[in-house]
Amino acid sequence: MTDRRSSSRRSQAWFGAQGRSGMLYRSWMRNQGFGHEVFDGRPVIGIATSASELAPCNAHLTRVAEAVKRGVWQAGGLPLQFPTMATGETLMRPTAMLYRNLMAMEVEELIRANPLDGVVLLSGCDKTTPAMLMGAASVDLPAVMVTGGPMLNGKYRGQDVGSGTHVWKFEEDLKTGRMTEEECFFAEGCMARSDGHCMTMGTASTMACVAEALGMQLPGSAAWPAVDSRRMETAQAAGRRIVGMVEEELRPSRILTREAFENAIRVNAAIGGSTNAVIHLTALAGRVGVELGLDDFDRLVREVPTLVNLMPSGTYLMEDFCYAGGLPAVMAELLGGGLLHGGPVTVTGRTVAENTAPAERVDSDVITPLDAPFQPAGTGIAVLRGNLCPDGAVIKQSAASPHLLTHRGPARVFDSPEAYHAVADDPGLDVDENTVIVIRNAGPKGYPGMPEVSNVPLPAKLLKAGITDMVRVCDGRMSGTGYGTVVLHVTPEAAVGGPLALVRDGDPVVLDVPGRALRLDVDDAELARRRQEWTPPAERYVSGYTWLYTQHVEQADRGADFGFLRGGRGHEVPRDSH
Repeated sequence: MTDRRSSSRRSQAWFGAQGRSGMLYRSWMRNQGFGHEVFDGRPVIGIATSASELAPCNAHLTRVAEAVKRGVWQAGGLPLQFPTMATGETLMRPTAMLYRNLMAMEVEELIRANPLDGVVLLSGCDKTTPAMLMGAASVDLPAVMVTGGPMLNGKYRGQDVGSGTHVWKFEEDLKTGRMTEEECFFAEGCMARSDGHCMTMGTASTMACVAEALGMQLPGSAAWPAVDSRRMETAQAAGRRIVGMVEEELRPSRILTREAFENAIRVNAAIGGSTNAVIHLTALAGRVGVELGLDDFDRLVREVPTLVNLMPSGTYLMEDFCYAGGLPAVMAELLGGGLLHGGPVTVTGRTVAENTAPAERVDSDVITPLDAPFQPAGTGIAVLRGNLCPDGAVIKQSAASPHLLTHRGPARVFDSPEAYHAVADDPGLDVDENTVIVIRNAGPKGYPGMPEVSNVPLPAKLLKAGITDMVRVCDGRMSGTGYGTVVLHVTPEAAVGGPLALVRDGDPVVLDVPGRALRLDVDDAELARRRQEWTPPAERYVSGYTWLYTQHVEQADRGADFGFLRGGRGHEVPRDSH
């Protein structure tokens, strides 16, 4: 270990200061019972925790923080826990995505403003993981992610139940009379039966895996269930490791390279991960100056099969995935097939290839081999272009109906998700199985915050007729736990004058996923005439954070980050005012 009395550590600008300033910093810390010896120059490690009872996925993170502290003390560091926002999609309105950027700002500024040499990031629900990574990347102090882990498998009447995914299924069963209100009420308690985030391959599980694939989380740690004792072992190991990272000066800028992002994109395809990873990875890349375009998410996954058989694309859940070998087994399979870069360094100080060398696939039903995949190559996220989405749109092929991936049908347009829900159960609604439901004004600026509303339930009359899927097109997002033939992130969004704003009932919409196209079969002259008639919606917000958001949020193809947050701002010690 290096000399603890070294004055070169960032924290020593506070705790090693002479005179009145040093006395102030040290004396106030000692009111918590710290002895003078902890200010001897040892690494000061911040433990950023998004624990909150208003974010059920993150509610247990206070206990995870205690495990991290043990590891920091073991390695000779000084652990100091501090709270951050918790952007839980389960309760926040209008959407947690509205607050991802605010949380990223808070994490960045808290790290920079305080006497920290490194930080452990404790996250859970899907927006907390990218927000923390974005904030930490912008400061560029040594950082390691510890996600809180998935819930145990849901169990209902002898079947596995997936959080989120079965919400949609049970809703359909309720509408069609296959389930009573009482049965549904009972089932919801079977769906979430332990601490942790969604145990489907929704966005929370996806982003935990993506953080590991990027090299920002310890190998294997994404999948341990929240209540498994090895979740706490992982947290303790992260506490030990961050001290070593400080001594090695291993910063996010050394880990979050172009090759690391390419690995994460391919891993997301192999696990059947969420489309939300596209937005979060793009935003994170913008923080570290890595050029990452929307088309990269299409090009890089065409050769990658879906290896993981998990809901919503498959059968199993995260607990099964963990015991089958977890993400290291998937990465080893991809690496063996030449589909990953083995050279990027990770938080372990070792490379991807070194980390995955001991990995073992235990259950080939859950994690299939590369030569006999769950779904063939090219079934991951597809990026679409056309006159309806000139800056792109995405679709999750593994969760869509194959027969609808090529489709032409008349549009039925709704100016908000609420407008659709108001008539969705009307038996006289003018739709059939060929109709393309268009939901607009659900983008970053238009809603605001780009909520997870794109996979609206099918009209009740079609569900009762046995129709299980239809094409839906929206400028919003979809929960990673959702499924269906849903075109998402249509860009530019309707609220800023994107072509989605020009669609009218009955217009032919053409979806051609193999050809990577989404277009409106209306001639250019007619679209130009409609554009002349279009007026932008009135500004709804004149002050506060939501005004700031609507004024500065970028479009989905750029990660829906704030333009003024792109790039890093570093970790220079702020001036001393004492």
